[in-house]
Amino acid sequence: MNIDEYNAVMLKHLTINNYVLIEALDIDLQPGFSVMTGETGAGKSIILGALGLLMGQRADTGSIMPGAAKCTVEGIFDVEGYDMQGFFEENELDYEPSECILRREVAANGKSRAFVNDSPVNVAVLRQIALRLLDIHSQHSNLLLENPSFQLGIIDTIADHPDLLGQYRSCYARILEARRRLREAEESLAKRQSDEEYLRFQLDQLDEFKPQPGEDEELRQLQSELSHAEEIKIALTGVDGLLNGSDGEGGAGAIDALRRACQTMQQIASVYPAIESYQERLESVVIEVRDIAGDISSRAEDVEYNPARLGQVTERLDGLFALEQKHHVGSAEELMALADDIRSQLDSLTDSADNIQALRQQIEADTEQAKKLAAKLSAARAKAAKQVEKLVAETLVAMDMPAARFCVSIETQAELLPAGQDIVTFLFSANKSMAARPLADVASGGEMSRVMLALKALTSKQTHLPTIIFDEIDTGVSGKVASSMAQIMAQMSSGNGQQVLAITHLPQIAAKGNAHYFVYKEDKDGRTLTHIRRLDREQRITELAHMLSGSTVTEAAKENARQLISER
Repeated sequence: MNIDEYNAVMLKHLTINNYVLIEALDIDLQPGFSVMTGETGAGKSIILGALGLLMGQRADTGSIMPGAAKCTVEGIFDVEGYDMQGFFEENELDYEPSECILRREVAANGKSRAFVNDSPVNVAVLRQIALRLLDIHSQHSNLLLENPSFQLGIIDTIADHPDLLGQYRSCYARILEARRRLREAEESLAKRQSDEEYLRFQLDQLDEFKPQPGEDEELRQLQSELSHAEEIKIALTGVDGLLNGSDGEGGAGAIDALRRACQTMQQIASVYPAIESYQERLESVVIEVRDIAGDISSRAEDVEYNPARLGQVTERLDGLFALEQKHHVGSAEELMALADDIRSQLDSLTDSADNIQALRQQIEADTEQAKKLAAKLSAARAKAAKQVEKLVAETLVAMDMPAARFCVSIETQAELLPAGQDIVTFLFSANKSMAARPLADVASGGEMSRVMLALKALTSKQTHLPTIIFDEIDTGVSGKVASSMAQIMAQMSSGNGQQVLAITHLPQIAAKGNAHYFVYKEDKDGRTLTHIRRLDREQRITELAHMLSGSTVTEAAKENARQLISER
């Protein structure tokens, strides 16, 4: 197939500066199936590490080349037709489908910056975009086959039911949240119920006492008056005598004296008009004093020594003070507020019980809905599992494992799980005579590699990731099997329109690439630097011959290399 026929969605260009041993790397990448080779330790893993930075992985200042102020990794992607415009608009980013530029910079001071089309973004946004563009299958990715969640994810990918799975997860999240709230409500209610008897005792005591607004000051004033009743009565009676002339000394009272003074001024008013204003004022004084005298007389009559009443007031005041001390408040108003608060707490016991019942009903309803959704998920997974079994088996046959059996076990649990009620286990047997057992328990490294490639080939049709990088997925295989694996990767690039890059040490795989990149080290000015270049046909032949025959490249090895290239 001509390279131009491949889908355009791809990593077009990669630039790396001052990263570990890479001082400056600037290379165009091709669509379709490409390979990358080089001696062990030449720096292939360094390039993958740089791509990891571009995918939002943790920045490490130790990765910056000594003496450099910062390291930079930049990738240019063609995302035409990949339906990413909405994401860019949501994040207020410029959308350039033919040239989407992702860049990550890490400074020597530890600061990291990320950019999308030259606009600063946080690393989370960079990661979201990169994960939709690039998938790196590292040398340790085969360990994922031991992870039940990964196995379940494979089945869900083939089942292609993201909406259904999303509905279940939302329902499951509501259940977890409701359970948390129920637990807190029950604990709170239990604590308050344990205090209920004491709260009711406090409220009954306050309600029985019935404190009134301003009662503190009124009682203290009344207690003072009752305690000094005799003294007050004597004083008031004396004042009454002074005003009304009954002080016991036979003299006229103040009122009579003022009245006579007023009469005297009236007698001279006709001949001395200036006195009239004083006369009028004095008449007013007489009236006011007479009123005062009347009030004093009445109060004097009202005041009496009443030990019983004094005892009642003192008892009430002592009770009020005792309640205030008990509840650490300073007034009758605060006691009244406390009573209202206790009454509210007791009322809330009923509200809490109602809330608990509502939460239980919600959990019951959501659980019923979740089980219905889980049942749909299980049915879809069962159907997808048969498809996975069939297609993986066919792919394994193509990789020289005709007797291998691959089965998907789905065990439905009674309880709800984060992704349904299913536990998925991949079962495997390399020989017909042996029963299939959990893949992680029985498969060798080479078998795991082949199964993983089969699964990747299968799921890549669903995920539509534009670029997939396989880092030595050929571990544990060689010869004919390696050639078959290369063929499958080439088919992934042609059939799914993906850009596939395989990092390999096997000539059978390296020969199948439409483009071949060579990673090597160079000593320069006392430093060791990593470089990469794309090989032309003759250079590829030499590299493949070197991979075939070792350090000494023979003509036979070159001829063999030509043959491998011609077979792709």
